[in-house]
Amino acid sequence: MISGLFLSGIIVWLAGAMASLALWRKPVAARRAACAAALAGSLLDLSASAFAIFSSSPTVIGLPFGNPVFSWAVRIDPLSAYFNVTLGVLATAVSLYSFGYLREMEGRRNLGAFGFFFNLLLMSLALVFTASNVFFFLVAWEVMALSAFCLVIFEHEKEEARNAGVLFLVMSHAGTGLLLIAFLLLTSVSGSLDFLSFHLLASSLSPLEQGAVFLLFLCGFGVKAGLVPVHIWLPEAHPVAPSNVSALMSGIVIKTGIYGMARVFFDFYGAPPIWMGTVVLALGVVSALLGVLYALMEHDLKRLLAWHSIENIGIILMGFGAALMFRALGQPNLAALALIAGLYHTFNHATFKGLLFLGAGSVVHSTHTRNMEKMGGLIRRMPVTAICFLVGAVAISGLPPLNGFVSEWLTYQALLAGFGTTQSLTRLMFPIAGSLLALTAALAAACFVKAFAIPFLALPRSEQAADAREASPSMRAGMAMLAVGCVALGLGATWLVRVFDPITQQTLGVSASSAMVTARGLALTPGTAHGGTISTVGMALLFLFAGAAFALPLAIRWRRRSVKAPAWDCGLPGLTADNEYTATAFSKPLRLIFSALYRPRREIEAEYEVSPYYPSAIRFESEIEPTFEKHLYEPLRQRIMAAAKRMRAIQAGSINAYLAYIFITLILLLLFGVRG
Repeated sequence: MISGLFLSGIIVWLAGAMASLALWRKPVAARRAACAAALAGSLLDLSASAFAIFSSSPTVIGLPFGNPVFSWAVRIDPLSAYFNVTLGVLATAVSLYSFGYLREMEGRRNLGAFGFFFNLLLMSLALVFTASNVFFFLVAWEVMALSAFCLVIFEHEKEEARNAGVLFLVMSHAGTGLLLIAFLLLTSVSGSLDFLSFHLLASSLSPLEQGAVFLLFLCGFGVKAGLVPVHIWLPEAHPVAPSNVSALMSGIVIKTGIYGMARVFFDFYGAPPIWMGTVVLALGVVSALLGVLYALMEHDLKRLLAWHSIENIGIILMGFGAALMFRALGQPNLAALALIAGLYHTFNHATFKGLLFLGAGSVVHSTHTRNMEKMGGLIRRMPVTAICFLVGAVAISGLPPLNGFVSEWLTYQALLAGFGTTQSLTRLMFPIAGSLLALTAALAAACFVKAFAIPFLALPRSEQAADAREASPSMRAGMAMLAVGCVALGLGATWLVRVFDPITQQTLGVSASSAMVTARGLALTPGTAHGGTISTVGMALLFLFAGAAFALPLAIRWRRRSVKAPAWDCGLPGLTADNEYTATAFSKPLRLIFSALYRPRREIEAEYEVSPYYPSAIRFESEIEPTFEKHLYEPLRQRIMAAAKRMRAIQAGSINAYLAYIFITLILLLLFGVRG
């Protein structure tokens, strides 16, 4: 049954891609075919993967072509099934949302091409998560990258879309090159391209080879995940893509990097050296903190959400890093707790970040701007979108009782438990990481106060905001589905934690849910006989009672006093949009506190007509320094261009010279082969 459902989903996606391309001259039919196929394929993939998680043995599907060396085979084990469930849930909501979102593009855009690449992206993602050998994995990986590139530059007439697409493609292929080298090193030892032959293989290499393979995989998968400092493509590509594509890219495309790390770190390696876990944990902390700090300075709504994807990737890797350290220290149960925290946050992030991007897409779709300074008052004009966005904002801020709180709380538990695992100075990493995670969560909450309040509250700041209209029914349905998911993943944590038992059994050889779940809720100190518990359902009831106790007197008072009057305006003749708090003003205190990081620059120009004491107009411009681009990537680009100029001399245009180059290369390869 699992094989049939999975293959049916792949076939439906492929058929949807072909049908969309064939109907490119009929935009209405192309839109319906693309979205219907994407929705049906996602539901089939979700069903197959949900069954596969609890299957007693992995499902192996050999596709009827290829050869013994370059085979096309799929293997669905609990780890790959979990990521495919994440894909299925998010893709279902995004496909439903796309029915209404793409309607405005009919007659203006080539929806046949969009539907082709959209379905191709979903199919390639499912194959990346289930490919059972290096060859098939890299083919699916490249198809995914090229499909995402074509969707990023869908509005190719805009220069920012073209530049972001090229940057994404360059970084993606650089990461693929690193992965290819790492896979070739493992293949040269195992003598096979199959992932099963790599099981625990890396731990049998020499320490130097282990470290080289680890760093190659970390950087290669880190590029796709958006790990600092190889993250620069992410805040450029996500905002310019269509919003339904942005939701997929942030929710699941970058998770292919997380999947790759999980597969390598917990399948190809046994107990790793402790420095590997320390590096992953440190990079996770840096990515989380820098991601939220740069998000706070953004006024582009979608770009702000893109930076928060980097933050949440950092939180996921904090769980992975702690799990690797616990594994090295001989603490399998704590390693399982940390791994569950990272994987749970992977699913949670896909849910609430997909919801936030869809909500942002509805706002941009209605106001035709991404600039929060030109929004305002949208809660009255788009109430459903506002409520759904608020749910996502609360979830991503890590506030109870929604899903973001549960996975971040599990990460705290793992980090705090790590202090007593060793007597070396390494244990200081755990409380330091925990405190910085707390700082990250606080900054994220502050950022989403801005992200919700500036666009949705107060008065409209522009005509576009004043004329905004609620999203279409299908768009609201897609957002509502993910909003319900945020609530369910939070309140149902005590049941959902058991889903991870097959995964931790596969990767670590232990099952941890029995130590994490008690009759009263989640254990505060997993694995101990005495300790408190926390119940997400109890928290929800507490919040509901508190909200009712606060709202009931207000409702009674409002019914008794039905006279309407304008809000108090501090004695001013009348409040306008010019009196509102702006996104720039909101973030200025933090810009001053972290000025050493931001290195802000501001410019003020005043225009005068009669007297220099009475300006007629003032122009204010402020920006922060793009640290990584200025100090890392721009010098690197200059060196590459200088080296390319020097190498231009060997391009003499002579066929004889080119034949000589080939001959010399062949001789060197033969000598290398003989020596080997």
